[in-house]
Order: sequence, then C-alpha cells, then structure tokens
Amino acid sequence: MLTAMTPGPLVALIALALGLVVSGAPWSDASPAEAQSPAVSRSGVLGGADYFIEVPANWTGGLVVFAHGIQRGPGRGDVRMPPIASHIIAEGHAWIASGYRAREYQPHLFIEDLVALRELFLKEIGQPRWSIIYGQSMGGHITVASLELRPGLYQGGLSECGLVDGIGIADYLMAYTAAAELISGVPILDAPDRQVFGPLLEGVVRALGMPGSYTARGRQFDSVVKFLMGADRAGNDLPLRLQGLQARYLLNIMHRPKDVENEANPGLRAASTAHVKYRIDPGLGLTEDELNARVRRIHPVKDARSSTANPMYAERTGRLTVPLLTLHETGDAWVPLSLEQSYKRRTMMAGTDHLLVQRVVRAPSHCGVDGSTRRQAFDDLVAWIERGVRPDGEDVLASDLSRVGLKWTPYLHPEDPLAARR
Repeated sequence: MLTAMTPGPLVALIALALGLVVSGAPWSDASPAEAQSPAVSRSGVLGGADYFIEVPANWTGGLVVFAHGIQRGPGRGDVRMPPIASHIIAEGHAWIASGYRAREYQPHLFIEDLVALRELFLKEIGQPRWSIIYGQSMGGHITVASLELRPGLYQGGLSECGLVDGIGIADYLMAYTAAAELISGVPILDAPDRQVFGPLLEGVVRALGMPGSYTARGRQFDSVVKFLMGADRAGNDLPLRLQGLQARYLLNIMHRPKDVENEANPGLRAASTAHVKYRIDPGLGLTEDELNARVRRIHPVKDARSSTANPMYAERTGRLTVPLLTLHETGDAWVPLSLEQSYKRRTMMAGTDHLLVQRVVRAPSHCGVDGSTRRQAFDDLVAWIERGVRPDGEDVLASDLSRVGLKWTPYLHPEDPLAARR
C-alpha cells in the first residue's frame, strides 16, 4: 500500500536534488556562497598531443578551444595559448589548447586532437554553456572546417589571419607559383627536387626583380599577384599589400614534387589552379587572355579534395549553422584577404552570410592584429552567441576597398596611403 509522504522529508529531498544540480553547473544563478568553484590549471598529453586546460575560479560556463597555426619540423607540436588568454579568463571563461600530435600542414589530424581535448574537458571539468573555436592562420582552416563538418559541436567561431577558405590557400600559392613561372620564363614547376629548385629561384629574381625594384616583367607579375591577393573590382590595390609581399615574395613560390601522388603534404596533393581566372592590369604587355591561355594549370591528385574521401581538403561549402567572426589584415601575402572574399561568396551561395561577420585590419602583417581589436572581436562574438546581437563587419566584396579596415585599425601604418589624411 502507498502512503503519503510527510512534508519534512519531501522538502529535504527537493533541496538535495537542487543541490546536486547546482554543484554540477558552476555557472548557475545560485548565490556566490553556493556556486564557488576553484580555478583549474592543468597540462598533460592526450593522444600524443600536449595540452593545456585553464579554468577561472567561479567559471561562468564559456569555453574557448584554441587552434594554433602551422609549426615546422618533425615531432609533435608545441602548445600555444590564445593571444587573448588573460582576457578570456578575466571574463570568466575557460580555454583549452592542444599542441597537436604532429607538425606541418595536417589539419585533418589536428581537428580530431581538439575534439578529443574538448571531450576530456567535459569529462574532467563539466559541460560548458557554449564552446567557441578560435583559430589563427592554419587554425582558421580548422575553425571553419569544424563549424561545417561538425555542426552542433561549437556554438561559434573566431578566425584570425585564417585559412577560412580551407584548401584555397594551396590553390593561391600554386597559382602564384605558376604565374611566376610563366612571366619569368623559368621552369620552376619542372624542378625534380629542392636542390634544383633553389638555383631556379635565382633565375626568377633576375627576370622579375624584387618588390620595389621590379623589371618590366616583374611589374606584370606584381599586377597578377595584386589580383590574386584580393584587389577590388576596379583594380585598386589593397592597402599595404606591397609592404606585406616583401617578406613572402620568394617564400610563396612552391616546389611541387614530380611524384605528387605519393607526396605526404595534403595541401600539395589537393592544390588546383584549374578554376583560377587570372587578372592583370591593361597596358603591361600581357593580356588576360594570353595569361590564362599560356599559364600552366595544376590539377589535384584523384580524390585529394573529395568531400567524401578527404572532407578536410574539399572546397568549403559556406554552410554555417552558428556565428563566425573573422579578422584579417589587408597586406597579408601568405594568407591573403582573397580567401575571406572567396568564403564570403560561398556563404552567399549557401544562404548563410547572415552568420558571417568579417573585419579587416590595415596592416602588412600576418597574425599581427592589435590586442584591443582581438578582445573586441571576442567580446562581440560572445554577445552574438549569448544575446543574438550581430556585430558590425565589413563588405570584403565592395567595389572600392581603398578605405577598408579603418574602423578596426587603431593606428595607421606610416606607409598606409591614408596615414597623412587621418
């Protein structure tokens, strides 16, 4: 027979249940005395990758998963903390970072390292209210691919100087290389190995010159590069583009192995210039029709950019389901603004461009964004996720980009064309 429970025990059981809920949710609305939780600072190795976990006292439930950029050499990578790590903690959020199990360009491995680290965080710390994936440079490839390929895992993304268009970075570098070959007349794509490739670069310099001291053919090449990097429709150069190119001028010319099918670098295997429509300014002695007809075309290895066999290296779709905010410098010649333009077009085709906010910084650097600009971007992304407040951005496809980035550039570079007028 069932008997009625007296009020005293019933109240006690309810209080116990509520206490369990509060103890499992450190960001709840309970009073400070009930919600106190200690700070956590841990490091370790997971799946062959070093990691950091940092949680502030009285964690409010936000989690930032940081994806660092490329590191060269053998062995596993070094852990890098987010450049705004102290700001993340001060705002009451936690962050985690993986050094990755390896180095070089292998984002198909690194995306999994971050997923595994997030699972460890859930097991050892608790379930976050939201997770943001924040990537720099190659980490931008990981960020956008994570949002597209793992919908629901993250509630937002922040990319800085990032490979937002994924394998588009390999296409850009090979298009750059093929243009240098054609215009210089030096067969750099025929180099059988790096020992032969090095001296061929000397021939490229003799034929084209260097930024600031171009030959006539060098001016042709620079015009092509201007458009590859993202010049607007009218042909206006990106601010500080030439200054940024100086550090990458020769480094962007890639050696492509003859046996590319057995190449370990997935970017070289997947690179394609078959779809690239080259542009060049008129009056330089080389027309666009001639350029596009004569330039060598690079094709990917079979299935190297297949959406089923190699989804990480397939072309991005633009199918966002959560907010993505990006930061990019105008003069970044390694990871050019044109990748942002390409990804914008993909989101427009997918009908998701309302989930993409892009901000531009007038600078010749790669990943050299001012700290205040980074912090503002992060705070605005959190407000977008938590309160639905879509932040301001810029139109990277505008017909005139001469004034792009003024809002997000606290101090103009001395060589900025607008420096004297501001």
